[in-house]
Amino acid sequence: MHTMWKGSISFGLVNIPIKLFSATEDKDIKLRTLHTACRAPIKYEKVCTNCNQEVSPKEITKGYEYVKGKYAIFSEDELAELKEKNEEKAVEIVDFVKLEEIDPIYFNRSYYMGPGENGAKAYSLLREALRKTGKIGVAHITIRSKKQLAILRVLENSLLMETIHYPDEIRQADHVPAVPENIEINEKELQTAIKLIDELTIPFDPEQYEDTYRVAFLEKIKEKLQKEDPVSPTATPKEDVVDLVSALQASIERTKTGSTRPKKPVPLHQNAEKKKQKTTRKKATGAQ
Repeated sequence: MHTMWKGSISFGLVNIPIKLFSATEDKDIKLRTLHTACRAPIKYEKVCTNCNQEVSPKEITKGYEYVKGKYAIFSEDELAELKEKNEEKAVEIVDFVKLEEIDPIYFNRSYYMGPGENGAKAYSLLREALRKTGKIGVAHITIRSKKQLAILRVLENSLLMETIHYPDEIRQADHVPAVPENIEINEKELQTAIKLIDELTIPFDPEQYEDTYRVAFLEKIKEKLQKEDPVSPTATPKEDVVDLVSALQASIERTKTGSTRPKKPVPLHQNAEKKKQKTTRKKATGAQ
């Protein structure tokens, strides 16, 4: 894993040097925008909307649009000063709470935390304290000049940090239009729905789900590379194409490994019959 941030965890008088690693990765397949005629990537120019002139990087500044068409301008020095003030390399734990008290809508991105130099003992101490109490830490951290709210919890044998949204970043549920209220529900229909949910409830196993769209896309790319000449403004060596096909095949296999498609729902009457048969067998075994 690539270390993306170095700093320390602090709570009370305890200071733990740590390294931060991204816990997730984007597997989306990215397509380039090409010129149809010559198959070269499209270049996007920076053009002023007022004078319609192409602008160089030296002619660009940054501003906050406080009303339409009016901006508060910031110099590079002002932005650098703000950045410097917010570059504290610390994860400051301010509170401890129960994980179930936080609605999942608050969660943003996940990061693994590993101990920094000479930090193994203190790291282990915090991990075991969180594990024994069943609590998580609520903390402040600055990543890329942005101060964020985060929680620290134990996942398997590691500390995991998840950045979470501030309350004013969460849109209110009561603002959703056309949400029905006080609709009378038929009791028989409700009980049938509850029974169906109970019948389809299983322990969560993420390995049984897969991104079927991405697998199909990778297969299609592999098929094109095998059947067609690669399209590019310049010639591409054949051996590179062979290597790419191998890499795509490995990606497809890795995506499929350990994954099965979700099982089709079994009709309620079939489930009921199976449960009845299982109960009968148990009674017969008990009688023996």
